[in-house]
Amino acid sequence: QVHVVESGGGLVQAGDSLRLSCAASGRTGSSYAMGWFRQAPGKEREFVAAIGRSGGSTHYRDSVKGRFTISRDNAKKTVYLQMNSLKPEDTAVYYCAASWKYGGVVVTTGAYDYWGQGTQVTVSS
Repeated sequence: QVHVVESGGGLVQAGDSLRLSCAASGRTGSSYAMGWFRQAPGKEREFVAAIGRSGGSTHYRDSVKGRFTISRDNAKKTVYLQMNSLKPEDTAVYYCAASWKYGGVVVTTGAYDYWGQGTQVTVSS
């Protein structure tokens, strides 16, 4: 079993930055591909960013490219999402997820085995 816990959310103004962290515990190591998703009120959960097991491959949804950066520190069993130039449309609950089945970047929710409880990010205009 793997436990995934997000942190770092909050209320910021448009143009500000936030860094989300995702700590994994349990059966861990560098064996998981990791991803960030988000869900706004009344909308479906959507892919934001993903990183492969080694950290050498990443992928982003188009609307966050150039603003968000996903990274991982396998020694600390932590994945980060650096979010710059935040916009009101980035407001959502952000979820971290771990995939045991896949080693590279994965963008679909069904590919992930373990999910965190989410952290709220609110961007005011």
